[in-house]
Amino acid sequence: MKKVLYLLLILSFLISQNSFSQRNNSGANAETGIQYLSGTGFDDAVDWEFFCTEGNNSGKWTSIPVPSCWELQGFGTYQYGMPFYGKANPPGIAKEQGLYKYKFKLPKEWEGRVIRIVFDGVMTDCEAKINDRRCGHLHQGAFYRFKSDVSDRIFFGDTENVLEVTVSKESANSSVNMAERRGDYWNFGGIFRPVFVEALPAQSIDRTAIDAKADGSFYADIFLGLGMGNNTKVVAELTDVNGKSIGRPLETTVSQGTDKAVIRGKFENIKNWTPETPDLYYVNFSLVQDGKVLHRTKERFGFRTIEIRESDGIYINGQKVNIRGVNRHSFRPETGRTLSRQANYDDVKIIKEMNMNAVRLSHYPSDPDFLDACDELGLYVMVELGGWHYSYDTGAGTKLVHEMIKRDVNHPCVTWWSNGNEGGHNHELVKEYGPLDPQKRVVLHPQKNFNGFETMHYRSYGESQEYMRKPEIFMPTEFLHALYDGGAGAGLWDYWEMMRKHPRTAGGFIWMFADEGVIRTDQNERIDNAGNYGADGILGPHHEKEGSFYTVKQVWSPVQIMNTKPGEDFSGSFTVENRYDFTNLKDCRFTWMLKSFKDDKASVVKSGEVKGFDLAHHATGTLNIGLPSNWKDADVLYLTAYGPQGEELWTWDWTWKKAEDFYSLPKGNVSVSVKEEGENLLVTTGNMILAFDKKSGTLASVKKNNKLISFANGPRFVAFRRGDRSMDVYYNHDDNSARSKERIYEDISGVSRLTNFNYKTLGDSIEVVADYFGNMCRARWIIKPDGTIRLDYTYRYEGVVELMGIMFDYPEDRVVSKKWLGNGPYRVWQNRLHGATFGLWENDYNDPIPGESFLYPEFKGYFSNWKWATFNTSEGIINLKNTDDDNYLGVYSPRDGRDVLLYTFPNSGISILKVIPAVRNKVNATDLVGPSSQAQWVTGLQKGSIYLSFETK
Repeated sequence: MKKVLYLLLILSFLISQNSFSQRNNSGANAETGIQYLSGTGFDDAVDWEFFCTEGNNSGKWTSIPVPSCWELQGFGTYQYGMPFYGKANPPGIAKEQGLYKYKFKLPKEWEGRVIRIVFDGVMTDCEAKINDRRCGHLHQGAFYRFKSDVSDRIFFGDTENVLEVTVSKESANSSVNMAERRGDYWNFGGIFRPVFVEALPAQSIDRTAIDAKADGSFYADIFLGLGMGNNTKVVAELTDVNGKSIGRPLETTVSQGTDKAVIRGKFENIKNWTPETPDLYYVNFSLVQDGKVLHRTKERFGFRTIEIRESDGIYINGQKVNIRGVNRHSFRPETGRTLSRQANYDDVKIIKEMNMNAVRLSHYPSDPDFLDACDELGLYVMVELGGWHYSYDTGAGTKLVHEMIKRDVNHPCVTWWSNGNEGGHNHELVKEYGPLDPQKRVVLHPQKNFNGFETMHYRSYGESQEYMRKPEIFMPTEFLHALYDGGAGAGLWDYWEMMRKHPRTAGGFIWMFADEGVIRTDQNERIDNAGNYGADGILGPHHEKEGSFYTVKQVWSPVQIMNTKPGEDFSGSFTVENRYDFTNLKDCRFTWMLKSFKDDKASVVKSGEVKGFDLAHHATGTLNIGLPSNWKDADVLYLTAYGPQGEELWTWDWTWKKAEDFYSLPKGNVSVSVKEEGENLLVTTGNMILAFDKKSGTLASVKKNNKLISFANGPRFVAFRRGDRSMDVYYNHDDNSARSKERIYEDISGVSRLTNFNYKTLGDSIEVVADYFGNMCRARWIIKPDGTIRLDYTYRYEGVVELMGIMFDYPEDRVVSKKWLGNGPYRVWQNRLHGATFGLWENDYNDPIPGESFLYPEFKGYFSNWKWATFNTSEGIINLKNTDDDNYLGVYSPRDGRDVLLYTFPNSGISILKVIPAVRNKVNATDLVGPSSQAQWVTGLQKGSIYLSFETK
């Protein structure tokens, strides 16, 4: 009997859980109908009739895909905002209008419903007519969803509707122009986001605003389209993403005549949303009257609690978190601000790939698809009202704040609201946020001290330390400007070590995600970054990965291996820091690989996989991978950490052998002879002749098989120093022109005078020695009958340098490619050593102009931990083999942008360097971005050796 009663109780519970869903079937046409008039993005855009009033391709009716930015379709005028900064109505501003026309039909069954036309984003002023009757009011503001009720002017069935839209690129409201169109980004025109029609029942749910806490508490404001009659209620049913019901439905009675209802309740055993665990749920809201479902809507959301603790930090679900963020424009070169769902998701995936956990929408709300991706894949998001350095007036701004929050309020990824950028803050608008957002998310003013956050931009390393002494939470919403190959990764390790250890620092947002380079349809399809304005990205315009991408990925990896070099008693035990905010390392995994390199061949010796181990977030522990006892017979050990979703976090590598162990030397048996011939000393070894200049002591030329290889004029000492430096490191206040030299590096190599040049026979080898007075001290060549050529060199410099070593000349225009064993494939800077991986790398010669051409990795620059390098040239092959572990290979001088905003280096040829330069960012010189960026004060004798060999084709 008890079993029967128990089964009856279970059955009763299941019936109660499903009865609401069954009742839903009684509501005919209870769903919101949606019909797109445009495409949903650039990948499925729909052609509309179009007329552009001015600029390219104007003055005629033609067609244009919608959504799109009309400049990218060959219409109007390309324009960047900065030349018009601070000017409300400047001469030369592009003022074209776009006239759109589109014919469409609506389903007959929609007749009698509330019909609204919805624009997801139009730049900038928008006026519309349907069937020759006005469709709503003039809308001003580009990045916001707005709707108009057109129920009384629409046709159904076989009768066509005619939609006519006039879009003005410039707004009639000067504050809108100042907020949106006078900033550091491209100004486009057009219907750049989708247009659709929605059909709702006469009595309906207009919108909802949800507050779902980490403890399962649920609250929702339900706004109703019309006043309700008697016996009306709203029911909320929770499901997981697979549609499985969670808990009992919640419901509330709707008072007669009201336009709002509130639902409260609590759900047990729910999973929390975080960027590391982006668990989502659906809530199905039903408006029910007398047992009949009038309208049904569905919202996706997450349970999570945001808490801002004064003078402390940001807490998510009770856990203090660090923000590893980036600023992001909605942008693609071919389509401007018109994206697709896939493009938005791709951006989030790349941000996550860099081990970031946050993004700021600079400087306007994004597509809804982007927020969907952040919800699903896991990113904290700062949603920003437009306003670069100027703000909307209160009338226009109030409306736009409402449109922004009403659209985005239910996304769990939304963590902050931003009320404009860098002074573009209308303080009168702050009061509008709270009533619209039941979660009461904090409102920030980026670059200002506001609402408990100090968000000042681009502070130097020392200034940042001072800002951290303030009582407010320090979270710069822009730092380490990523212009060209500087900024984003350079100095990041210093900043991050400082920021993550300080109790009042919440992290920050790097500027910027990707270059905003646009295809110029009016200039032979070239990519235009507007000079240095748009070239700010960690990625290129087509998301080409620059070197800083990998630096960020390593420095911001949530799993960190702290071992620097395996010692004699190393057995595979690693110190691990779990820098996740929520994840236990038992949900991760590790793989390891022992590899051997000999000359230009690599082979795997042994590999394995280790499950993650029980290590709580923010804790330190020990990982043992169980290396074989003969692990030292290999050349390199790789250890890779993977996150809970199988994503690669980073791969660390360790080498322990001397450089000579990575290559073999020639084992020939050739005759070696020497003779003087005019101004040269000729050393012949087999079929090769080395010519030394007796006046300079340097190598003058190489011939092999009677073919010239123009590797010459070395070794000679080379050193650079920034032009604005004094002899004592700091800025040279005695030089009135110092400020103009802070990006120009001067050659301070000096003159080394040859004091002795001689040669002698050492057994069956030839020794050639050049002694100098000056910074270069000695070059000693030993040419052996086995074919090896060894150069031992010494030099001395006392003082401040930013590049120092020895160099050779070789015509850059004859280099075809290079191959090397060492860290790569990207070059390094003194303040950006992270992000490179030891391995066998190869790339063809390239010489891209930063901001204008986008070939990566760059051929030229400085390369660390190198063992050997081969330069393939049109004349032959030049082989360099290293004997030291603490120098760098210099490959010509890196190129800066045409405007030279980061550096100008003298020629350094092919060089072996003890000191390499740090790199500045657009805002801060190298002095200002941390200890790793400082010039070096060197002293004493520097020694090194390399082997050289040459081959002809």
